[in-house]
Amino acid sequence: MTSQIDRIEKTIVLNCALERVWCAIGEARQFSAWMGLTNYSEFVPGALFTAKMAPTKFNAEFEKLQEPFDGLQVKMTIDQIQRPRLFSFRFHPFAVDPDADYSREPMNLVMFTLQEVPDGTMVTITETGFDRIPVERRAMAYEVNDRGWALATKALESYLAATR
Repeated sequence: MTSQIDRIEKTIVLNCALERVWCAIGEARQFSAWMGLTNYSEFVPGALFTAKMAPTKFNAEFEKLQEPFDGLQVKMTIDQIQRPRLFSFRFHPFAVDPDADYSREPMNLVMFTLQEVPDGTMVTITETGFDRIPVERRAMAYEVNDRGWALATKALESYLAATR
């Protein structure tokens, strides 16, 4: 049985065509722009994606949340790319201590699921796996990521509006 803090799910309906939203999520350059990443690699299923945190300019609250981690190395293993419906990756949530070795911890799974709806495209972001994070990090990782994904949906919406 999983706890109540094992899963984060955020949903947003964007007034954009599915293909446009897919490109913003499924292409490394666009994803990195609204997510607040620089010096990124490409998205390749099964490969390690690396980047550096660089606070986003598409949502002031998200930018503020990211500022203490400016320049932090970000590592994700790309899981699935099923254009234009699903993008997923695995990563160590709230792995922000540069001196810590997180490699022995299990990774969380993040999935972006896209669906056409009458008003545009519905995006659901789901992150699971918090129950497997060491107890001393679990609550903070959940809290920060829950807030972060809420703000990321707003950054994505702003990015799409700004780049029409």
